[in-house]
Amino acid sequence: MLLPPRGLQPPHFARFAFQTEMLYDMNVTNLIFDSAFTDSSDTEKFMKLERYILPKKTHKILFLSIAGVAGVAIGYYLRLIISLGKKGSMELEIKEMLLAAKEEAKKITQNVEAKAAKMAEDTKHEIREKEDKINQTESRLIKKEEFLDKRQTDLDKEVETVKTRIAEIKAIREQADKLEEHRKQALEKVARLSSEEAKQEIIKMVEKQSEEDIMIRMNKLDSQGEEMLENKARDILAISIQRLASSVASDIMSTVVPITSDDIKGKVIGKEGRNIKAFERISGTEVLVDDTPGAITISSFDPVRRYVAKMALEELIKDGRIQPARIEQVVEKAKQDINKTKKEKGDQAAYECGVLGLDPRILLILGRLHFRTSYGQNVLLHSIEMSHISGMIAEELGANVQVAKAGALLHDIGKALDHEVGGTHVDIGKRILQKFGAPEEIIKAMQSHHEEYPYETLESRIVQTADAISGARPGARRDNIENYLKRLGDLEATANSFPGIEKSYALQAGREIRVFVKPEEIGDVEAKNLARNIAIKIEKDLKYPGEIKVIVIRETRTIEFAR
Repeated sequence: MLLPPRGLQPPHFARFAFQTEMLYDMNVTNLIFDSAFTDSSDTEKFMKLERYILPKKTHKILFLSIAGVAGVAIGYYLRLIISLGKKGSMELEIKEMLLAAKEEAKKITQNVEAKAAKMAEDTKHEIREKEDKINQTESRLIKKEEFLDKRQTDLDKEVETVKTRIAEIKAIREQADKLEEHRKQALEKVARLSSEEAKQEIIKMVEKQSEEDIMIRMNKLDSQGEEMLENKARDILAISIQRLASSVASDIMSTVVPITSDDIKGKVIGKEGRNIKAFERISGTEVLVDDTPGAITISSFDPVRRYVAKMALEELIKDGRIQPARIEQVVEKAKQDINKTKKEKGDQAAYECGVLGLDPRILLILGRLHFRTSYGQNVLLHSIEMSHISGMIAEELGANVQVAKAGALLHDIGKALDHEVGGTHVDIGKRILQKFGAPEEIIKAMQSHHEEYPYETLESRIVQTADAISGARPGARRDNIENYLKRLGDLEATANSFPGIEKSYALQAGREIRVFVKPEEIGDVEAKNLARNIAIKIEKDLKYPGEIKVIVIRETRTIEFAR
């Protein structure tokens, strides 16, 4: 029996069986022919051949059919076994994945439950704390309510008592009036004269008998009246000064910037001093970093520059990024924010003095006085002080308090623009108030404080008096400082008188002046000549001790953007 080779698939098994059967038939046929034609006749040979061949064809067909069916069955069986094996493997993988997913879900559920429990516990704790606070608040409110109820009860009792006493007083007064009327009627019946006629007769009789005594008395009353009026005026001024009794802060030459740590001083100075040099150059001030703990001092005679430098330095310290480019950016931003500060100072001054209804533009100009000093006295603080004094005097004399306060507050408003507009500060202030629609009585009240205009109202005299009081009190003004500030201002004005100057800063108490020129107008050679010309003009026009260092700075910048 022939067997198929190993590894032969079912479809090929049938083909192998067919080939085997064909080989078998050929061998049998040869054997028959060999044996038949050797011993028998042709007929017998043919009959033998027919007897062997014909049944064999039937067997062949039957064998091929059985082999095909068996091949198909075996193939199907093998495919079924393979598919069942794969299915079992897939089910096993699915079960493992399901088990892993269940474990992961269990872990997630446990974590979520733990977090939820913690959140619930925290929530309960917060709720308990809030409930405690609410209970405490309720207790305080209950106590306060009980106190107020008791106070209200006491007040009600006092009100009832007062009402009773008022009724009693009215009744007594009515009785007194009735008795007086009865007495007057009785006297008129006895004298046969009315009360007015009796009064006239008595006056005439007294005048005839005591004319000389009356004249002496009148003269005495006049002298006493003048003395009383003078004493009254002194009392009014003294009371006004005593009621104000406020100190004026002196911030003339330096401003202190507090710092949290001395390590910041190193950042402010920078490597080889580049940061502090850039800050002084850009802000026009001097920065003093010494051994004083927790403070950096900014020095300049110009209060606007000091304020800008203070704002910029505080912002740099807060930000922590201190470098020349950042310094320039912050200083420029501080210069832009100063207008906001002016508006705030003007509004605060008007609110503090109780002067309402002024034009916002007037308040903006008024706020500029915060950065102006006169003989060492801050002009805005001086104006506020005057407004309070004027209000007190006007209240004592029965004048218009609001007009007196407004006139005193705005009396020096022209000083905010006197370096930009020609004329005295009184004329400039009068034009400002007229331009922005201030009431005429306020203008009349402020225009006479230097006696440039006649006193037209009582309020104008009050403003002049308040100005004298505020300026003459001890410690209010410093003439030497005013002269010093004027000398520094004249030094900068001398440098700015040359063409091509962008800005100039007087530093080192007037011993140094830094001049920044426009690079497109002044070249390097011209800058040297300009420094010499400025020095010659300072020597010619100004009086100063020692020597003054003139520094001309020409800086060229080219800016492009990479996009």
